[in-house]
Amino acid sequence: MALFDRLKDQARNLQQQAQGGRGTTTAGHGQGSARGGSRAQLVGVLKTQLGSLKAELKSGAYRDASMAMCALVAAADGQVDAAEIQQMESLILGNDVLQNFPPEQLRQRFHKHVDQLTRNFPQGKAEALQEIAKAAKKPTEARAVIQTGIVIAGADGHFSQAEQAVLREACTALGVPPAEFQL
Repeated sequence: MALFDRLKDQARNLQQQAQGGRGTTTAGHGQGSARGGSRAQLVGVLKTQLGSLKAELKSGAYRDASMAMCALVAAADGQVDAAEIQQMESLILGNDVLQNFPPEQLRQRFHKHVDQLTRNFPQGKAEALQEIAKAAKKPTEARAVIQTGIVIAGADGHFSQAEQAVLREACTALGVPPAEFQL
């Protein structure tokens, strides 16, 4: 639960920065301010923060990187079943920020990465990380891709070690320190 408390602090700091202007993002280390918060609250805070950036997150690089991120999270344990794909699609299509894009574009890109990860996980993972890295040119988008991954990973109420590991790798691909998100 401590990881979610730290992520919640981070989300609050990011949300405050989004409301007060853009700047360097640093991890919050408040003493107990997020204690007792639920995972659902964390996901809600991150969704709200991403929503405040919706107008800025309209590029193809963000769209493609986010779909690669979602596929990586879905396949983090090395496999993806039909129910998991259906749940991910539902989360993707219901995401406020991702509604900037036509649903069929999102489905197509998500399934492309899931198929690659299913056929050959190491190669599919490398290709997904290459796609994610394309969002590194814009720091706001890079951080939003990680936040999208955290929202998707936390949506089921369970944030596995494998999901944390792929999020750390995505941070590295984007040039964002994983510690910024307490990963």
